[in-house]
Amino acid sequence: MEVKIEQSWKNALAGEFEKPYFASLVRFLHEEKAAGQRIYPPGSRIFKAFELTPVDQVKVVILGQDPYHGAGQAMGLSFSVPANMPAPPSLKNIFKEIHDDLGITMSGYPDLEKWARQGVLLLNAVLTVRAGQPASHSNIGWTEFTDAVIKYISDHCTGVVFLLWGNFARSKKALIDTSRHYVLEAAHPSPLARGAFFGCRHFSRTNEILAREGKTPIDWQL
Repeated sequence: MEVKIEQSWKNALAGEFEKPYFASLVRFLHEEKAAGQRIYPPGSRIFKAFELTPVDQVKVVILGQDPYHGAGQAMGLSFSVPANMPAPPSLKNIFKEIHDDLGITMSGYPDLEKWARQGVLLLNAVLTVRAGQPASHSNIGWTEFTDAVIKYISDHCTGVVFLLWGNFARSKKALIDTSRHYVLEAAHPSPLARGAFFGCRHFSRTNEILAREGKTPIDWQL
C-alpha cells in the first residue's frame, strides 16, 4: 500500500503499512469521504508532523489526543493551528507556562512549525477526525499506528524527552523505555484541568535535559 509520508518514517514504519488494521483504516477514511463526511486535517496534512520532524531529528515528543474538529484548525501537528486562527485555550495555557517558566514573551502566534523543525515531534495519537465530532476516529486504528511510532522512537532513538500531559498521554508511558529516554508528566493544559498544568516547568526542564545530552535546546519563542 502506497502511503505518502516522509521517507525516513516510511522506512521506519514500513511494517505497519502492510498490516490489516492499516488497510482497514485507509478503507474507512475513503468510505467517510465517499459518504460526504468532512475530515480534518486535509489529506495532505495528515502526516505533517512526520514531514517536519524526520526520525533522526526527533529530540522531543509532545503527545496530543486527536485533531481539532473545527473548520480550518487541524494542521497535522498536536496543539498547533494555522497562523490565521486564534490560539485555542490549551495552547494559550502552554504559552502562559512558557512565559512563566522561561521569562519569554510569547506573541500568541499559534503555528508550531518552528518547534517541529527543531526536532519537536508534535504527535496526535489519532490523526484524523470528523468535522464537529471530537474523538470520532479514535477507534479506527490510528492509536495502533501511533503506538508503533512511539515504540519505534523508544527502541531506535536515544535521549528523547517525552512530554505527557493529561491522563491519556500518560497512559502511553508504558511504551517508552525510561532507561533510554526521559518522561516528563503533567496535567493537561486544557482549562478543564483548572490550572494544574501551570508550574510544570517542562520547557526549561526539557532544555536542561537536551543540553546534558549534548543536543541543541529548543527555542520555544514564537
